Amino acid sequence: MKELTTDHISQQFNNELEMLRQHFLTMGGVVETQVQDAVQALLDSNGELAEVVKGKDATVNQLDGLIDEECRRILAKRQPAASDLRMVLSINKAVSELERIGDEAKKIASLTLNLIHEGESPRGYVEINRIGQKVSRMIHDALDAYARLDIDAAIKVVKQDRDVDREYEAALRSLVTYMMEDPRSISSVINVIWVLRSLERIGDHARHTCQHLIFMVKGIDVRHVHVNDLASEVKDV
Repeated sequence: MKELTTDHISQQFNNELEMLRQHFLTMGGVVETQVQDAVQALLDSNGELAEVVKGKDATVNQLDGLIDEECRRILAKRQPAASDLRMVLSINKAVSELERIGDEAKKIASLTLNLIHEGESPRGYVEINRIGQKVSRMIHDALDAYARLDIDAAIKVVKQDRDVDREYEAALRSLVTYMMEDPRSISSVINVIWVLRSLERIGDHARHTCQHLIFMVKGIDVRHVHVNDLASEVKDV
């Protein structure tokens, strides 16, 4: 964060900001692994790994609470301004996105256990693997963008969400058609559809995380800026 924050008279303030940053990236690493493991557990029908993913929810919630408390303490004690204030506000919002990613990974793990119990779905695993890889990469790139304050990388992640949305919609159409042709598959295919829905939402949260980063660095809210106009909007600031 050296490029964004200024040197403060209080070294303790610098330390607090750096600790906040490190805790955020640590939490991001946990949820990134959660998503990867959740998808792998489903593809391998690995119930033990699914339980591990569910168990990590406690760690995510603990880090969420820790970061929230750090943000409140810095705001109350330091009354930051300018870039420091944007950093705290951005991380405070972005950590909520990470927590929701963890929730979606937990849902995927629970759906995996349902599929193991009821029997594997005849369709949808190829799509889960492909979209799962895409959203895992989005999370990784979003966290890397935060670590390096890389606006260009953040914009790329925002754009990647469109591809995830298109693939999700195509997969959904295919699975609905399949269920109509073979009603016996409805129960298991519906579980797959819910997994795909969770992956689509994870892509949304990764996109939102990068939008918060753009606010941190540039001081502009781009949540309602069309993706095609994003690069020029940021460049003009």
